[in-house]
Amino acid sequence: MINKEYFKRAEELAEYKGISIEDVHEAAKRGLIQSFKKVYGNNCCRVDINPEKNEILLFAVYKVVEELSTEPQENQTAKEILLEDAKLIKKSAKIGDIIEQKVDFRNFSRTAVSAAKNTTNQSIKQTERDNAYEYFKSLENEMVVGEVINIGPKVVTLKLGYNVTTILPLAEFSNVADLGIGDSVRVYVKKVEQTTKEPKVYVSRTDRALVTRLMENYIPEIKEGIIEIKGIARDPGDRSKIALYSNDPKIDAIGSCVGEGGLRIRQIVDALGGEKVDLYKWSENPEELIANSLQPAAVTKVLSVDVKEKSSVVIVPDDHLSLAIGKMGQNVRLAVQSCGWKIDIMPVSEAYDKGLLI
Repeated sequence: MINKEYFKRAEELAEYKGISIEDVHEAAKRGLIQSFKKVYGNNCCRVDINPEKNEILLFAVYKVVEELSTEPQENQTAKEILLEDAKLIKKSAKIGDIIEQKVDFRNFSRTAVSAAKNTTNQSIKQTERDNAYEYFKSLENEMVVGEVINIGPKVVTLKLGYNVTTILPLAEFSNVADLGIGDSVRVYVKKVEQTTKEPKVYVSRTDRALVTRLMENYIPEIKEGIIEIKGIARDPGDRSKIALYSNDPKIDAIGSCVGEGGLRIRQIVDALGGEKVDLYKWSENPEELIANSLQPAAVTKVLSVDVKEKSSVVIVPDDHLSLAIGKMGQNVRLAVQSCGWKIDIMPVSEAYDKGLLI
């Protein structure tokens, strides 16, 4: 049956829903099969959709038998038919043949047509859900951009695309006062679950992996593997500390990540809502690594390096003690987490008193 209107609408629907035209045709086939079942009480049919000819054909499918079976035929792909009846459809039919008879579905009842529409719509919705799930599943452990569509007293709702939304606790935003409807927010996809409706996408702005993905996004040398992130620690919304190593001696890891005029690191800080980002150079030498990790504090000497226990004592100038420790111990704590060494900090005056310095 020629149906140009269907093919026009199918293309429009595919574009609107963001699914393939093949998916639309497959949904239409399921709808026609359901409609056929309403009329004939079985699924023994075949649908042929031919876009080149703007043609949709429905066929009843029969299997020619010598004697009708008494067993239920609910799951059969072809309905049994006696040879004498089969010859009325196809004169050359013989026992064992599969034959088809064209069905004009334009004469189907209103109930059958309604069943076709419902099945088609359900199939399209399921395809949308499946496509959305597969898309976001592929983005697990990656960074995506969401659009703020609602700001509640405790949570922020983000639109992620594919008709999928997710929520984040308001506490995960350090710049709540500046947050507005329509703002773009970068988030880290932690987990994606399939549901009977849209997929459930769990995202985070506090996971330290978000910082890693931002570094990869804004710094090509990290994305390409020229510069490696060897260690990272984070107090979300406040400060991150990152250990960097360059695999190319001609490329300065810190300078490349800071960027000309500080552009690159500023973009990362902005994406994190103003969170400070400290960068330091990774070293295979424990003394150098530990000293670097405590920046911006100056280090006088690193002592008592125990490779087995990965512990050390670090001597700092008296006037750098509070800077080395940081507010509420933040600097040394992030240093320990990012470099992987235990660090005990001691001022120079105490080190002299204990005879650790001469």
